[in-house]
Amino acid sequence: MGGNELHQIPFELCAETLGAAVAAQRGGAGRVELCVELGIGGVTPPETLVREVLQVVRLPVNVLIRPRGGEFIYTDAEFRQIRSEIAWVKKAGAAGVALGVLLPDGRVDLARTRELVELARPMAVTFHRAIDETPGISEALEAVIATGADCVLTSGGAPDVLTGADQLAALVRQAAGRIEIMAGGGLKLDTLPELVARTGVDWVHGSLTRREPTNTPSRNPECVAQTGGELSEDSLANLETDVRQVVGLLQATARAF
Repeated sequence: MGGNELHQIPFELCAETLGAAVAAQRGGAGRVELCVELGIGGVTPPETLVREVLQVVRLPVNVLIRPRGGEFIYTDAEFRQIRSEIAWVKKAGAAGVALGVLLPDGRVDLARTRELVELARPMAVTFHRAIDETPGISEALEAVIATGADCVLTSGGAPDVLTGADQLAALVRQAAGRIEIMAGGGLKLDTLPELVARTGVDWVHGSLTRREPTNTPSRNPECVAQTGGELSEDSLANLETDVRQVVGLLQATARAF
């Protein structure tokens, strides 16, 4: 980066409902990742929800493709289900998908993932946090790049992004522009500027669910699992405010480069 060029870092909100997706748009997010059942790490949302969100939200919408919770080693039947879900998500008009397949030894399943990436085109493809379950994240990044994916979502293999900041920075250096690195997992607003300064990631991702009750607004919402179901009007207003705060912090951090 040279001269006065600014590195603008967009924010992707992980949303389980139409209301959350609309709050992301109103708050200035760059993209929505749509899923359900965040309490188990997220699974593919129903087709009715996907179509509803795509009809209302103008932001790019990526859809999580994951047939179940748990590990990312899939049977032949589950892999066929994944292929089917990608096909209808593409037909519905989504901007992209988030997916990931691992081998029994925990390494990236390059062949199967590459097949899914090719099936998904022209949609964008993010390799999700399955990469954090691999035995060697540097080797895994090279495999993900070889699949043709556009972006990888990771905490740096750590419990949260700040703990994994050094590894995230190493992944950014290793990627060298060949793939986008998106930080996600346990993000906190008060450490967001530090995270960006230490890592230089391309995207930031989170659900911004507040731990406190709605009538006790938090000044430090975290990217933690949502409880599912449509949010109340107050919760949606809080979510929009939190998205706007994240976007503002990212813009301020970009200006500081």
